[in-house]
Amino acid sequence: MIQVIYHWTVDPEKFQHFQKVWKSTTNHIHQNVEGALGSKMFRSIENPSEVKTIAKWRSLDDWSAFWEGENPKEMSEMRLIGHRSAVDVFEEVEDQTYS
Repeated sequence: MIQVIYHWTVDPEKFQHFQKVWKSTTNHIHQNVEGALGSKMFRSIENPSEVKTIAKWRSLDDWSAFWEGENPKEMSEMRLIGHRSAVDVFEEVEDQTYS
């Protein structure tokens, strides 16, 4: 299992629109792309223009197949609203979160 952290800068006035597009994009990817397990969104309290989305993938191979040329077409509308400044990939070692 891997987690992919996307770093975004989103104008606070455009945040609600970005959130709506992110939700639609995430659902589409989860339903249509092999190995995609969903995503979470986080927004900085200190700097509301700083947004992180963290996507969970079954494997690095699944994510790499989706990522291909570094600009997956499924994420194009999100890139029109916000600026993606970095992408970090981490292996999920252990999860001790609880509902």
